[in-house]
Amino acid sequence: MRKRIIDLLLLLSVLVPVSGQENKDHHFEVAKNLEVFNTIYKNLDMIYVDTLDASETIGEGINAMLKSLDPYTEYYPEEKMQELKSIYTGNIYAGIGSTIHYDSSIKRVRIYEPYEGNPAHEAGLRMGDIILSIDDESMEDKDVSYVSSHLRGDAGTSFLLKIKRPSTGKTMQMKITRRQIQNPTIPYYGIQQDSIGYMLLSGFTENSSREVRRAFIDLKKQGMKKLVFDLRGNGGGSEQEAVQIVNMFVPKGINVVSNRGKLKKVSRDYKTTVEPLDSLMPVVILVNGNSASASEITSGALQDLDRVVVLGTRTYGKGLVQMTVDLPYNGSLKLTSNKYYIPSGRCIQAINYRHGRGGYTEHVPDSLTKVFYTKNGREVRDGGGIKPDVEVKPDSLPNLAYYLQASGRDSADVLYNYELDYYLSHPTIAKPHDFQLTDAEYEDFKERVIKSGFTYDPESEKILKNLKKMAEFEGYYEDAKEEFDNLEKKLKHNISKDLDKHKAVIKEMIESDIVAFYYYQKGSIELGLRYDKQFLEACRLLNNPAEYEKILQVPQTASGK
Repeated sequence: MRKRIIDLLLLLSVLVPVSGQENKDHHFEVAKNLEVFNTIYKNLDMIYVDTLDASETIGEGINAMLKSLDPYTEYYPEEKMQELKSIYTGNIYAGIGSTIHYDSSIKRVRIYEPYEGNPAHEAGLRMGDIILSIDDESMEDKDVSYVSSHLRGDAGTSFLLKIKRPSTGKTMQMKITRRQIQNPTIPYYGIQQDSIGYMLLSGFTENSSREVRRAFIDLKKQGMKKLVFDLRGNGGGSEQEAVQIVNMFVPKGINVVSNRGKLKKVSRDYKTTVEPLDSLMPVVILVNGNSASASEITSGALQDLDRVVVLGTRTYGKGLVQMTVDLPYNGSLKLTSNKYYIPSGRCIQAINYRHGRGGYTEHVPDSLTKVFYTKNGREVRDGGGIKPDVEVKPDSLPNLAYYLQASGRDSADVLYNYELDYYLSHPTIAKPHDFQLTDAEYEDFKERVIKSGFTYDPESEKILKNLKKMAEFEGYYEDAKEEFDNLEKKLKHNISKDLDKHKAVIKEMIESDIVAFYYYQKGSIELGLRYDKQFLEACRLLNNPAEYEKILQVPQTASGK
């Protein structure tokens, strides 16, 4: 026994110095490399043939260092602090709030879509207005980026804009004051079929939870009995805003998310702090591969608490939390400080953030992931993103539709010109939920596309060409030449045939654009719900209470915890 005690004491006496030595070595390596970096720059500044720009050279060094860590740790010098602020506030830039479009036929930029409630809309600008000059500088033959840079500026500054309105032929001049342009937190909400409310949240920016609360209360006043909460394409934002939104649906005192990092002082648990607005209403949350960060906290926490059904496709998988640290000379460092864990205890990080700035998505099979359990005992897993309770894949956009929308190509303006002519010849249209392009109107569009000489590159033809090259290289082409020729004939695209084949999708695309000119973004979203495969499945599920409840229960065959 005495020998064992002596051996244990000797072991401890060895382990303690080793731990201290590792810590000492780490501090030495830090000090050594900082001294080397400092000496290198001093020599460059003193001896290098050209005069160095300290901000640029050292800034590149800082960025290269951060690039080796993860995609979210970033340095913001004083001149880029507005960019950092916009991440949290949602204010993107200062300008007039409108998209613009270059019309090659007149070598001018036109107003395309003014955003509701912004300076362009308030000044009375309309789709198709031709921008003639800005502060008496002609905009003839200027591209979109040039005109855009003149429309933007510091918030509160004003300029004179001269435009020509095609519908009247009149030239108009107006004074416009620039403002901070902010994407609406909730671009659209409203009552849909069978007392189902719909709400689209664009981001978790400052006060977004307050806006969601207001919209929810308004929907209940309008008779909402069930809710579809749309987080598709929502890249996230404030963790606190996510917690407050979760709190709308679950009781006070529930742990929503836990942050765990190297320092205890930056690790914390976020709990709900107030009583919910509604803890019983059936809710379906829509997600997709671009739902990230705070979107995943919201959908994942509510899934873990068995409060909602999550529907769509697997989310992005960002389980990292950032904080900001003030730097000398008014700069800031946004750095990854924690991983977050939702109520079941799982972390849904999917990006291997230690492998360069972009990282990569880890496609880990369920068999290799760890099992966690929801409040009711349902199995959920880590391994990247929130896996929906009900998977529904959206319809894909055909290649033809992509090329019709692409700007800056020969004949690509055919879609824009059709929509502009439609807008100019129709003072009013039906409400978004009723508006439809007639078959005759689509035929008119189809004829315009054919007459314009519009062409596009089908991906199948590109792949076939590459296959032919490889077959020639490997010596197989001559033996398979007949098959290649037959396949090439079958894959040769026919614009008229393709426009008929993809009529439903292209009609929807045109309708969405046209409605936006009259009813702005919210009108376009409302119309889109009519064709939205995932939204329609969410409505079907909400209208089948037994099926909805069954999803939230442990399957009969499951063994439980």
